[in-house]
Amino acid sequence: MKVLVVNAGSSSLKYQMIDTKTETVSAKGICERIGIEGSLIEHKQLEKGLKIKEEKPMKNHADAMALVVEKLLDSEYGCITSMDEIEAVGHRIVHGGPYFSKSIRLDDQVLQTLRRCHDFAPLHTGAHIQGIEGCLAVMPQKPQVLVFDTAFHQTMAPEAFMYALPYELYEKYAVRRYGAHGTSHRFVTAEMTKILGRVEGTKIVTCHIGNGSSISAVKDGKVIDTSMGFTPLAGVEMGTRCGDIDPAIVPYMMEKLNLSTKEVGDLMNKKSGFLGVTSGYSSDSRDLEAAISAGPSDPHYERAALAVNMLKHQIKKYIGGYAALMNGLDAVVFTAGIGENNPHLREIVCEDMDFFGIKIDKEVNAKAWRQDNIIKLSAADSRVAVYLIPTNEELMIARDTEAIVTCKSL
Repeated sequence: MKVLVVNAGSSSLKYQMIDTKTETVSAKGICERIGIEGSLIEHKQLEKGLKIKEEKPMKNHADAMALVVEKLLDSEYGCITSMDEIEAVGHRIVHGGPYFSKSIRLDDQVLQTLRRCHDFAPLHTGAHIQGIEGCLAVMPQKPQVLVFDTAFHQTMAPEAFMYALPYELYEKYAVRRYGAHGTSHRFVTAEMTKILGRVEGTKIVTCHIGNGSSISAVKDGKVIDTSMGFTPLAGVEMGTRCGDIDPAIVPYMMEKLNLSTKEVGDLMNKKSGFLGVTSGYSSDSRDLEAAISAGPSDPHYERAALAVNMLKHQIKKYIGGYAALMNGLDAVVFTAGIGENNPHLREIVCEDMDFFGIKIDKEVNAKAWRQDNIIKLSAADSRVAVYLIPTNEELMIARDTEAIVTCKSL
């Protein structure tokens, strides 16, 4: 089945055309500055190795989708000859709230329920709905499937997802832990269970480490805990997000710095993490690693090392805590931008973990980056398997879309 995978943002729309039979991508691209002057599309035809970047007016997501279809059908840059070849559309949806525990085919009731998720992810949900409506405008007869980043975490028990707040806040406002990056965690979990040769009895910690990071404990193929919470701000230190902090710091900062709720939210979401610890130097892990490699002569060395060591410390705590929750550990998986491409972080996370039976092959690990392959990082005498598994959320969305449209079980 040829599936068009769509990831809509407030002023952007990313897309990939995936053949689920071969699991290959024939074309992909992004529409940017939708509804803004200077809007443009960047399209790549991967089979021919061609790419094009054009400024095109796009007043809304329907215009963007029409342009995407135009490029997919283009005689030179396209990958299909007819709209009939697009058999279904799969949408990445950030937050399904308490309403969606698995991927689902779109209908009027589903779209209405999705609108109720707006308050859980206001920056994302509105954009997703615009993307869906754009697809409906351009290809109304095509089946569409919604795949939720929060769905994989819906298997958590109440003791894992509840907060020790007045219970009425959960009942009235659905305040609870939801997690994020679930599509990525589900993809790498599936790959890891294939390697282990079983699902039942497996105990896996999946580390999705990127500009946004989350860690999950997956037992028997199901999430029992995850680091992100009600929002993606919780958990470990990230590029610009602070991760877990004492909640009392929030009113303290508001009083001392005379901040509004929006301003303190921006401080924690956009000015913290790597960026905050390095006093504005960089939110990019690559810049921090460059400063660390340069040594003490680099003016940013000390803060860069501190930021990276903080993340290392936090990931170790999650691995240890999750091993305790699962009463054992079979595998640790590193994925996403930093997890896949930062050998130094992987090494320092895994060092001094002998008690858990974790030992990586430093030579293999040092060479494992900028690759698309699954790589075993653990040493021969490691009791716990350690793997780099490149994530592929788009493929996971395409697989779910095909399964739902063809009435197969997920």
